[in-house]
Amino acid sequence: MSISDFRRKKLLYVFHVFFDVNQSGEIDLDDFKLAIEKVCSLRGWGSGHPKNAETHDIMLRIWEGLRSKADRDGDGQVSVDEWCNMWDAYAKDPDSALDWQQRYMNFMFDLEDASNDGAIDAKEFALVCSSYGLDKSECEQAFTKMSQGAEEVTREQFADLWKEYFSAEDKNAPGNFIFGKLSF
Repeated sequence: MSISDFRRKKLLYVFHVFFDVNQSGEIDLDDFKLAIEKVCSLRGWGSGHPKNAETHDIMLRIWEGLRSKADRDGDGQVSVDEWCNMWDAYAKDPDSALDWQQRYMNFMFDLEDASNDGAIDAKEFALVCSSYGLDKSECEQAFTKMSQGAEEVTREQFADLWKEYFSAEDKNAPGNFIFGKLSF
């Protein structure tokens, strides 16, 4: 595999914290069902809420896109190697993101932008990242590094930071902090 240790650590962090929700060592549909429950609970979107249905739809589309692209052996699960190989291909041409990758990026931005004002602030960012078990103060520090000291990050800025996270080798790149962690 041509992925550096640094990039592999970043990829594994996202794999284990944000995708492999049940900690089985692989990503599957059950992980997405648990993630849907977590997101809806975090936002207070009960089963009758329109955002609950929307979250189900978006997350299941993300799962299908991920599975169809990364699940090379067709076992209905995405292994660590399949995950890393897929993101390595992305890093070679981040401007040609797959539909599910774009959808996931937008989902994460919308989830963090709780005020729906078109920008993420430190409080919104820390709330979401800390709900995945990260230290809230570390998330706030990560936001400062990600935003380069700005009060907010817009969707367009987030898209650039996203590309940087999955492709950058520079350990100080602001995009390395979009998932709330300070170091790898």
